[in-house]
Amino acid sequence: MSLASVKDITKGSTILAEHQAGKRDFSQATQTILSKIPPNNSKLTYVWEQYLFHYISEGGYTYLVMADDAAGRRMPFAFLADLQRKFTSAPSSSSIEDIPAYGLQGTFGPTIATLMHTYNTAPPADELTRAQNELNQVKDIMVQNVEQILSRGERIELLVDKTDAMAGQATAFRRGARTVRREMWWKNKKILALCVLVGLIFFWLLLAEFCGAGLNKCGSSKS
Repeated sequence: MSLASVKDITKGSTILAEHQAGKRDFSQATQTILSKIPPNNSKLTYVWEQYLFHYISEGGYTYLVMADDAAGRRMPFAFLADLQRKFTSAPSSSSIEDIPAYGLQGTFGPTIATLMHTYNTAPPADELTRAQNELNQVKDIMVQNVEQILSRGERIELLVDKTDAMAGQATAFRRGARTVRREMWWKNKKILALCVLVGLIFFWLLLAEFCGAGLNKCGSSKS
């Protein structure tokens, strides 16, 4: 790690204190990246050339460190967490409303330099363990979110199954309705045929009353 800074996000890109270990000037890249960091609480890594700019934005302040790609993310974020704790516990952090840019350079700049030297030479194991635990918590949250998504997927599949079952029941109902209509049509036809047959029999009985069973009396009277 070769650069670290603390920024007051309530004043745009105002840097309160920083430390740069190398000879190369990264001020322009730092200002550009700080201007892109949103004001809400967040953790992220920006890539610039072969360097990675890691930051933690929380409680109105942004803590940023630049490191090589070989450093990974675990140690830089452990450094930022330690830097954040030291800054928030410092007496100067409680009254900085009117402090201009680099107003804490003299009081907090040496703290950044000492902390950076410690992490570059012999990083504390406890901080790395804490950082790993935080990463594991993020991984657990991601796994939990994936499980929730899978659970929602199962509920969607269950809803699709119910929809398919309802569609099958509707198809069976339509088939049953067609069968009932067909049976009712044949039943109506049978009743109609029976009525016609009863009418013919009644008509024959009426004629037989006057003309005889063989209808011969009506024929003979005409002749």
